[in-house]
Amino acid sequence: MSKEHKTAVATVVVLLGAFGVVLGQKNGWRFSSVSDQISQLKPQPKPDPTPQDAIYAMLDAARAGDVQAYLANYSGQMSPALQQSITETSEAKFAQYLKDSNAAIKGVAISEPQQLSDTQVKVRVEYVYQDRNEAQLMYLEKQSGIWKITQVDSTERVKTLVPYGTPVQ
Repeated sequence: MSKEHKTAVATVVVLLGAFGVVLGQKNGWRFSSVSDQISQLKPQPKPDPTPQDAIYAMLDAARAGDVQAYLANYSGQMSPALQQSITETSEAKFAQYLKDSNAAIKGVAISEPQQLSDTQVKVRVEYVYQDRNEAQLMYLEKQSGIWKITQVDSTERVKTLVPYGTPVQ
């Protein structure tokens, strides 16, 4: 290949590249810098867990019948009380109880935590069923950076104006 031929090929390649850049920008393509691409490859730090995360994790474990994951969300007096219930029945029966008691729940509304101290919060959790709503207060404590449920009040029935699943008219 002659020198003139190489120069002509290089010119065509450069012109095609420039044309591609112009066409890409016209169509909204964004060409990020190398530093943008590198920063996207770095693992982003996980946000700190919230009290709501602990409640959702407990509900997910209950729905799945995962007894050990369910227990992992509790601490304080709640943990030995739950462990005693498992011992008195059996892990398999307790797992079935968790599944059955959560099967009827159609939705959950978790309020913003109310700060009680630097490491303790109170959260109102409302369970939505087909025919009713129930609410209860959960108390959580932050231990080694993780929120754990330490106390649960009894549920109270919430008056609903329109039951879940009512057709819109």
